[in-house]
Amino acid sequence: MKRSIFVTCLLLCVMTINAAKVQIDRIEPSDWFVGMKNPSLQLMVYGKDIAKVENVTTDYAGVRVDSIVRLDSPNYLLVYLNLKDAKPGTMTLRFDKQKVDYQLKAREMSGDKRKGFDISDVLYLLMPDRFAQGPNHNPQVKGMRQYKEDRTAPSLRHGGDLAGLRQHLDYFNELGVTALWFTPILENDSPDMMETYSTYHGYACTDYYKVDPRFGTNEEYRKLIDECHAKGLKVVMDMIFNHCGFEHPWVADPPSKDWLNLSDWLKQSNGSSDPRGTNFLQTSYKLTPVLDPYASKIDLKETQEGWFVSTMPDLNQKNTHLMRYLIQNSKWWIETAGIDGIRMDTYPYAFREPMAQWMKELDEEYPNFNTVGETWVTEPAYTAAWQKDSKLSETNSYLKTVMDFSFQEKLDSAKHENTDAWWRGMNRLYNSFCYDYLYPNPSSVMAFIDNHDTDRFLGDGQDSLALKQALALLLTVNRIPQLYYGTEIMMNGTKRVTDGHVRKDFPGGFPGDTHSAFTEAGRTKAENDMFRWTSRLLHWRQGNETIIRGMQTQFIPYNGVYVIARTWHNNVVLTIVNGTRKSAVMKMGRYQEVIGQTKRAKDVLTDSYYDLTGDLTLKPRQSLILDFQKDVNN
Repeated sequence: MKRSIFVTCLLLCVMTINAAKVQIDRIEPSDWFVGMKNPSLQLMVYGKDIAKVENVTTDYAGVRVDSIVRLDSPNYLLVYLNLKDAKPGTMTLRFDKQKVDYQLKAREMSGDKRKGFDISDVLYLLMPDRFAQGPNHNPQVKGMRQYKEDRTAPSLRHGGDLAGLRQHLDYFNELGVTALWFTPILENDSPDMMETYSTYHGYACTDYYKVDPRFGTNEEYRKLIDECHAKGLKVVMDMIFNHCGFEHPWVADPPSKDWLNLSDWLKQSNGSSDPRGTNFLQTSYKLTPVLDPYASKIDLKETQEGWFVSTMPDLNQKNTHLMRYLIQNSKWWIETAGIDGIRMDTYPYAFREPMAQWMKELDEEYPNFNTVGETWVTEPAYTAAWQKDSKLSETNSYLKTVMDFSFQEKLDSAKHENTDAWWRGMNRLYNSFCYDYLYPNPSSVMAFIDNHDTDRFLGDGQDSLALKQALALLLTVNRIPQLYYGTEIMMNGTKRVTDGHVRKDFPGGFPGDTHSAFTEAGRTKAENDMFRWTSRLLHWRQGNETIIRGMQTQFIPYNGVYVIARTWHNNVVLTIVNGTRKSAVMKMGRYQEVIGQTKRAKDVLTDSYYDLTGDLTLKPRQSLILDFQKDVNN
């Protein structure tokens, strides 16, 4: 009897000691929402030896603990809850005897009421670090790893923030864009003292639930989005499921052996606190093996499992617990911040099936929401295979919008050439659009002439005629258009030395700037000319049913002239570009099918009227956008 009492007391002492060792550092997500179509909630609990917890319970009405998952690391615990019948309120969770309060919130609206971006929008892409700085900016945020703000260094942080963006929302309205896409605003807590390791761009995330403190707070991000909505602007959030930052807690202490792809490389670092730059398998950056029917195993492995760079470890989306974490994260930002869309970085580098699962679940919860995936291959057949419901792929991606790198590449080549009778100049664009039959939905393809990963369209030059042609096409064809910040004021630059040269600061966004492009008075004459031209076109495009819903007809370039028509009922828009550096004659008889008996039309860019009854002589590199009602009776 005494022995039995002694053993019982010993066991109680051991349990008490073990319970005392349990440490809960944080739970992700920090809160959640009731009324979701998928009632399952995964809680990722962080804490030293948290896996020693034996039981997790709650007596909150409508909530059931479905399972507890212990991973390879003892410092993580996954708790799966079922919230099918739960109401909003504070739920108490018991980790053995330790109590933690957890907030269950009511949703602001049902998922079907959240409307994403579409062809009626024009997205404006900007880098928060390079756009504008607020008045109370802190150049050294306490608690962050070492970093340096130096605006003279192209690849270090420059100090832009969310408060700076809020100061200039009227600028976007004046310009005429309708949606803002920020490169990632999530925490990138890396030691940015050297340009080779800088993460000012935001693609090396170290906390998926936290805005980088150098930009602001989660609350400030939500406030910015609310103010954008009040001004008729949507907000698209840049997300990264393919990789994380080297300083993410998952890298130093992987939750499970297969949380990261090729995680053996971490062991080869021999415990070094900073093994970046040592030998590791880097991705080939070639995306073709993902769809290539003849792809070798090694090529596919290098594409999908190789690390993007040594500072960005590759995540394994095939780990079902990791993928559930990422799916929930995207829903949490939609519900918490009220974003209107997602741009997914490096989309084909991640595993196809788990990403399709993410898209399918997001589409079921938010049927009118939209996500665009970065699909950087310049062949339309490749891009089209990634769009939702494509017949070109056995795996349905459920991805509504893909990025048209073919459009960007073809225009980038055409600007240097004279349009001939076969392949050069605007023939390149014609020969790209003629494959639109491959897309299940061409109007849900995103086109652009440059972005933060390409040379700026102008390169190191100032060819305004070429830029106007590119913008005239971009903003009138059957695509969702995206502009890159500063294009409207002719910002230029190339990646020849560093990416930072295509990511320069917007003039006037920072203290001490002697030149501001935010106001007409601050812009140069050339900047004002381009801004007014672009703004006029953007405002004309807003709500324009012919551009949003009209049928597209393109004509093979003839005499160097490329013509695209959009028709909606009897309304016609003709985009006309002279793709040569000399005068060209547009033979109007070739376009009778879209012109009909119409005698004259107005150019929306200049308010000038043009006679359509005879041949039209175009100046070198001239662009026209003619808007008229088709006359079919006379």
